[in-house]
Amino acid sequence: MIRRLAAEGVPKARIAERLGISRTTVLKAVRSDSPPQYERTPTESSFVAFEPRVRALLAETPDMPATVLAERVGWTGSITWFRAGVKQLRPEFRPIDPADRLSWEPGDAAQCDLWFPPKKISLEDGTAKLLPVLVITAAHSRFVVGRMIPTRTTEDLLLGSWELIQQLGRVPRRLIWDNEGGIGRAHRPAAGVAAFMGTLATKLVLLPPRDPESKGVVERRNGWFETSFMPGRSFTSPADFNTQFTDWLAKANTRVVRTIRAAPTSRLDADRAAMLPLPPIPIHLGWRNSIRLGRDYYVRLDTNDYSVDPTVIGRMVDVTADLERVKVRADGRVVADHARVWARGTTVTDPAHVEIAARLRKQFQQPRAVAVGDDLIRDLADYDRAFGLVTGDGNS
Repeated sequence: MIRRLAAEGVPKARIAERLGISRTTVLKAVRSDSPPQYERTPTESSFVAFEPRVRALLAETPDMPATVLAERVGWTGSITWFRAGVKQLRPEFRPIDPADRLSWEPGDAAQCDLWFPPKKISLEDGTAKLLPVLVITAAHSRFVVGRMIPTRTTEDLLLGSWELIQQLGRVPRRLIWDNEGGIGRAHRPAAGVAAFMGTLATKLVLLPPRDPESKGVVERRNGWFETSFMPGRSFTSPADFNTQFTDWLAKANTRVVRTIRAAPTSRLDADRAAMLPLPPIPIHLGWRNSIRLGRDYYVRLDTNDYSVDPTVIGRMVDVTADLERVKVRADGRVVADHARVWARGTTVTDPAHVEIAARLRKQFQQPRAVAVGDDLIRDLADYDRAFGLVTGDGNS
């Protein structure tokens, strides 16, 4: 504005009067080649005096917290300013960890992960809980299969893995996991996992810490589920979730993936052709236990109690369970068959078992009849004669 008025020939005093500023400001504005701005004379920061000592400590321990650094160097000023100074220095001392761009050959690998949907699922006892969803993504084709499972235990993880691998129709040559406790950690598989992998003839890969790119395919899918599948949905039970999720995946696998410029279904046949065949023998997975059935005719599985036929009390029974059913057998005969409950701390009772228990209890409480025959009745005089207390004619 000052320059425009000056270019129109308005006197500088009139400009100052009109704009309500001093003539000195008008003179400076006319003579400068840029808008006026406040410039502070640079001064040395108080952090500079501590910088050499901070650098020495970071060279020894790059991840030392800023609060600990402040204590070590004797900083007494604002911790916010100190953190800002440390933040600028720390990248110089951290080791460099480059991330490679990985290429996945057909049939080579499938990435496995647990996704926790950000919405609680209603359970049988009226409670709601965040439940894990096991997701397996074929790395080459990006084909995704998944289902919700009750727990993160080894038994449920292997049951879910086998069900999803059957959906794929073939076995990937490598199954990549990110140190899930139920599968294994630090290159040590959990109990039963090695046998499962051996039956499938596949290789288990447990990733080291801080290696996100090796499992980025499945983790990006997890984020996609939260933005594309979850919004606007509600679920009445885990079964309802699995039904909706399976239907949605059938459509999602037909969409073009930007990184491979193709739909997963269009590359699935090539992926399957390079995978291993399913094992020719049945795989026995799930929860297994053998116990002697007590008077309280219930067996416990994953914090829940299930009733058993009371007629086998005192005998050894075999308890087995998968993701859907809990069965108890005695000498090969099924003596209990219940739907598996996903809630915790509940009791599942078959009314027929209660009726049998009541009948057996009534029979037990009835007095036992003692059979008395004629051969058990003797005259006491017979005992007197046997011990010589009386003669045969009855005299003492």
